[in-house]
Amino acid sequence: MADEKQPQRQFVVQRIYAKDISFESPNTPQMFQEKWSPEINISLGSEVNKLGGGTVEVVLNVSVEAKHADKTVFMVEIHQAGLFGVQGFADQELDALLGIAAPNILFPYAREAVSDLVTRGSFPQFVLQPVNFEALYMQQRQAKAAEAGQAADAGNAPAH
Repeated sequence: MADEKQPQRQFVVQRIYAKDISFESPNTPQMFQEKWSPEINISLGSEVNKLGGGTVEVVLNVSVEAKHADKTVFMVEIHQAGLFGVQGFADQELDALLGIAAPNILFPYAREAVSDLVTRGSFPQFVLQPVNFEALYMQQRQAKAAEAGQAADAGNAPAH
């Protein structure tokens, strides 16, 4: 009987789409004459937008910047998004699904877009390596907990 009252748990991919894509190579064609040994910087992040009706948008933000001798070789920015239907999860479980599972689903699409754009820019193929989104999620949770602890400590500090 108790099972009938529990909403059925559901996590469904409704749609995957590119929300924003950008490629720049500001120092071409001069960079094509340089020896290829760039320094690569990668930045990852995600955003969660609750749309109502059990639909949530998750946006995986990926930025890749290649530099050579303090000059930008190329910059790629991808905002790979997905709409997910969710229901029946406790807040903490839902937070983990949207912070771990959703980025894992979106990442291969972002990786393909980055590789395609870099190659179309006439640079050697660049493939993003796999990312452990669970570890990133846990680090973010620990950082938030530490910040909350510091804020609580600051609020309890004796007045001078």
